[in-house]
Amino acid sequence: MLTAIAGLVLLLIGFFSGVPLGVVLLTVGYFGFAFVHPNGFAAATAMAGQQIVGLATDFQFSVLPLFVLMGTFVNRAALSDDLYEVAYRWLGHYRGGLALATIAACAGFAAICGSSLATAATMARVAVPSMRRYDYADWLSTGTVAAGGALGMLVPPSGALIVYGLLTQEDIAKLFLAAIVPALLSVAVYFCVVQVVTLIKPAAGPRAPKAPWGVRMRALAQVWGVLVLFALIMGGITFGVFTATEAGGIGASGALILAILRGKMSWPIFYGSLVEAATTTAMIFTVIFGALVLTQFVNISGLSEAVLDFIRHLDASPIEIVLCIMAFYVLLGIFIEGFGLIFLTVPIFVPIVQALGFDLVWWGVALVIVVEMSVLHPPLGLNIYVLKSILPEVPLKQIFLGVIPFFLSDFVRLALVIAFPAAVLYLPRLMLR
Repeated sequence: MLTAIAGLVLLLIGFFSGVPLGVVLLTVGYFGFAFVHPNGFAAATAMAGQQIVGLATDFQFSVLPLFVLMGTFVNRAALSDDLYEVAYRWLGHYRGGLALATIAACAGFAAICGSSLATAATMARVAVPSMRRYDYADWLSTGTVAAGGALGMLVPPSGALIVYGLLTQEDIAKLFLAAIVPALLSVAVYFCVVQVVTLIKPAAGPRAPKAPWGVRMRALAQVWGVLVLFALIMGGITFGVFTATEAGGIGASGALILAILRGKMSWPIFYGSLVEAATTTAMIFTVIFGALVLTQFVNISGLSEAVLDFIRHLDASPIEIVLCIMAFYVLLGIFIEGFGLIFLTVPIFVPIVQALGFDLVWWGVALVIVVEMSVLHPPLGLNIYVLKSILPEVPLKQIFLGVIPFFLSDFVRLALVIAFPAAVLYLPRLMLR
C-alpha cells in the first residue's frame, strides 16, 4: 500500500516536471511492480513485455490509428469551411446565430476528426473572422470556439473513448453508441448558453441576414460527403454491419476519397498525412503501454482493494461515492488536462466503480465529459491556450471570460448523465443485443 502511494507521488512529480507522460507511467509501473513482486525485475520485465506485445499485436486495437488517419485526411480536405457555411446559413439569423453555427460546425467536424484541440484550432481560423465581420464580441466568439472544440472528446468517433476502451477492454462500438445522446445533449446545452448570454448581452451576438431557402439547400449539398461518411460509420456500427475496427478503415478510406474529390490530395500531402498519423499514433500508444504497465502495478500493490475497503466503511451510497470521484476529477482538472487525466486515473478508479456495480460503458461516457471540462478549466485549459496562440491579439482574460458560461453549463451536462444513466445505455442495449 505504501509502495503504491509512493509510486503515485513519483508519478505526479514526473508529470509536473515535464517528463513525457508515457515514460513516467512506464517507469513507475515497471519499477513499482518489480519492487512489490517476489520475483522482482524478472517478473516486471515479463509483465511489461506481455502487456506491450499483447496490445501491439491485437487486431482490434488498430481502430485507433485508423481513426487518427481519418481525422488527418479530413483536416487536409478542409471540410471545416463547408460545415461552418452550412451551419451559418441555417442558424445565422437567430440571436447569437453565428455562435450557434460555430457550435454546430464544431460538433460536425468533431464527429469526423475526433480531436478537441484540432477542432478548436481549425474552427478558430474559420469562425472567429466571420463573427468579427458581424460585430460579435471577441469574448463570445473565442469562448464558443473553445467550448465547441471540447466536443471533439465526446462526439463519436472519439479518441478519448477509444483510449478508454483500450485501457478497460470495453467494447468501443458500445462506447460510440453510448456517446450519441450525451453529445446531442451537449450541443443543446451549449445552444442554451448562447441564448442566455445573448439575451443578457444582445450586442455581443447580433443577428446575421436570413438566408433564402435555396441558399440553405445549396449549402447543405456541399457537405453531402461528410454526412454520408458519418452516417456510414455510425450506421454500420449501430446495425452490426461492421465492427468499430472495420469502421475505422472505412472512415479513413472515405476521408481519403473526399480529399481527392475536393482536389486537396497529392502524393506529398498523402505522405505527410501518413507521417502525421503515425507520429500521433506512436505517441498515444506509448502512453497506453505505460498506463497498462501502471495498471498491473496498482493491481498487485493492493491500492484498489485498499481504497475500496475504505469506501465500504464509509456511510455513503454508491452514487455519493461516484459524485465524490467526479468532484476529485474536477479539482484534478485544474492541473492535468484531457488524456493525462484518463491515463493517470483509469487504473485506480475503474476497478472501484466496477466493484460498486456501475456499468463501465456509462462510466466511460461520464468520465469523458468530466475530462472535457479540463480543456476549458482555468488556469490550464488547453483549448484556451490553443485559441490564444492562433489569435494573439485577443487578451487571455477575454477568452477566459467567454469560456466561463460554457464551463459552468458542463456541470449541468454531467449531472444529467449521472442522474439518467439509462439515457446513455439505451442505444448500446438496443442496437448491440
